[in-house]
Amino acid sequence: MNPKAQLTLVGAGPGDPELLTLKGLNALKKADVILYDALVNPILLDHAPEAIKIFVGKRKGFHRYTQDEINHLIVEQAFLNGHVIRLKGGDPFVFGRGSEELDHAENFGLPTDIIPGISSSIAVPASIGIPLTKRGVSESFWVITGCNSDRQLSLDVSLAAQSSATVVILMGMHKLDQITGIFKELGKGETPAAVIQNGTMKSQKSGIGTINNITEIVKSNNLSSPAIIILGDVVSEANSTMELSQKIEMYLAS
Repeated sequence: MNPKAQLTLVGAGPGDPELLTLKGLNALKKADVILYDALVNPILLDHAPEAIKIFVGKRKGFHRYTQDEINHLIVEQAFLNGHVIRLKGGDPFVFGRGSEELDHAENFGLPTDIIPGISSSIAVPASIGIPLTKRGVSESFWVITGCNSDRQLSLDVSLAAQSSATVVILMGMHKLDQITGIFKELGKGETPAAVIQNGTMKSQKSGIGTINNITEIVKSNNLSSPAIIILGDVVSEANSTMELSQKIEMYLAS
């Protein structure tokens, strides 16, 4: 066993490489091996030029490694090469299966550590001026995965739709029609809605409308995964923020 064998789960943040935490950056610099996901900005790998880098990302319809194989790789690479950084998009404990990987490593006696990351569920709405909570508008928010382990829409979407909370749905683009249908059945078709693709990245695109028309806006704006869906009255804040920024740009240019 390599005397440096250990596992550190590191949240890579929402996409913008500058949104990696300082603690995460320092961990990358000490890595012997990095196992990284599809949503990790590859620029982050430059912070560990000597490390072995293994892509273990998953996309819909394409899994380079199964979860069991990833678990095995973590232990194998730690025993062979030392300090393994498991670099995961957003935060490793928000739909990242980080706890499963941690448990597996600890079953083999590996020392483990966790470095939280900035979750896309919070950072991406903020990137276009959407506050998930606002006094007098929304007192809470739900963060829900678009589908469960059976590839079905999470039942929590129906529960969230009955509340007054802001609803943030990750990995839900292929269920968008089903999601909006649930809200429409509750008479919430005029509720503001937004979809943001490649949030916090230079390639970021977004569409803003209502639950009644967001599907058409997504099509007209050519939006696709990876994207985040935000439903709730706070989405209206994005328009005012964007209008203000446009006014400032026009003022400065005049």
